[in-house]
Amino acid sequence: MKLLTFLFLITITILNADIENGKDVYAQNCAFCHRTDMKGGMGKDFNLVSYSRRKENIVKYVTNPSKMFRKFGYSANAMPKLPLNEQEIKDVSEFIDALQPFKEWMKQ
Repeated sequence: MKLLTFLFLITITILNADIENGKDVYAQNCAFCHRTDMKGGMGKDFNLVSYSRRKENIVKYVTNPSKMFRKFGYSANAMPKLPLNEQEIKDVSEFIDALQPFKEWMKQ
């Protein structure tokens, strides 16, 4: 059942988001603080974000970081509100999600 749900969510997301555009959004807006090569950075590496966060939570956090930082377990907010539209946020969350095929929540 989990596999069917997972495949359904992937199909829906692919129809609504663009990974390649998300990669461009990442390069222009996120790469200053977040890396994807596990070599440090000011913000959390997006491989770790991809493994531990659900895509819908990434969207919520990017949309309103000052409201969401405590729900993500941070004691302070260093994430700025980015000038991204709704589609760009969906696309970058799709890019982040695609970095890791296996998710922490899949173990449950």
